[in-house]
Amino acid sequence: MGHLPVYAPMVAQLGPLPGPAEQEAWAVEMKWDGVRCLAYAEDGALRLLSRNGRDVTLAYPELYALAGAVGGHDVVLDGEIVAFDEAGRPSFGALQPRMHQRNTARVAELVRTVPVTLLLFDILHVNNSPAVDLPYVQRRDLLESIVRPGARWQVPAWFQGQAEQALASSRQLGLEGVVCKRLTSPYRPGRRSAEWTKVKNFIHQDVVVGGWKPGEGRRAGTIGSLLVGVPGKSGLTYVGSVGTGFTDATLEDLRVRLAPLARATSPFTDQPPVDRPHWVEPVLVGEVQYAEMTGDGRLRHPSWRGLRAD
Repeated sequence: MGHLPVYAPMVAQLGPLPGPAEQEAWAVEMKWDGVRCLAYAEDGALRLLSRNGRDVTLAYPELYALAGAVGGHDVVLDGEIVAFDEAGRPSFGALQPRMHQRNTARVAELVRTVPVTLLLFDILHVNNSPAVDLPYVQRRDLLESIVRPGARWQVPAWFQGQAEQALASSRQLGLEGVVCKRLTSPYRPGRRSAEWTKVKNFIHQDVVVGGWKPGEGRRAGTIGSLLVGVPGKSGLTYVGSVGTGFTDATLEDLRVRLAPLARATSPFTDQPPVDRPHWVEPVLVGEVQYAEMTGDGRLRHPSWRGLRAD
């Protein structure tokens, strides 16, 4: 590619919301549960680099037209690639089949079944000029003036001085949380800084799949929910059933993986209170996100994020 410099993304620190007296000094953005990427639009072509600098352009052909929606400029944009589940919520689990696929025919098929959206929230460079030293507000104005929204990319809204309301909205929408950004702050490539603070609604937890329940309605004939547990001193402790965060592709993949693991008895130390369970050997490890643990040791509002590759 030509003259655009390569940047590393700025990273947020985990922390609390700014205090009431501080809030006017901060912007609040929704935290989107996807994969971070820097988009380089140059000479009418698009290149996408992951957070660790890997070229992921081939995986997301539906984003290529973004290069024609930046007013003829050469730009470096920062954003999050997101896929949505059946409920229209960003789902990391839904995104999983897209992330590692490079086979052109398979990618084309996934574009139809699991399209992604690039949510843009920063601009680092325009033509021959870095924008990283501009304060947040000026960068956002620049971003909004340059990017023409399209079917597969957007510049989501940000809020000033409304951190509590924004966090409450993110919780109602089932989003991961919010990111608070200091209005005066520059963009610090490759740095993790408290000038960007992420505040999360959900906790992530590794779980072992011990069974599943058949689906109903739209999901009849496939998996309705996974029965999951965490290893304890005396064996696998049941922590709940997970029924959201799946796409059809994820469900099919899980069905294929779980079929040969079927067994007659429960692998859990305690009997889960479920009808018509299908038990499996407890070998598949996945990740869920949830709001909190209930008093009786169950996950509240769990959502599937995907199998652990490691």
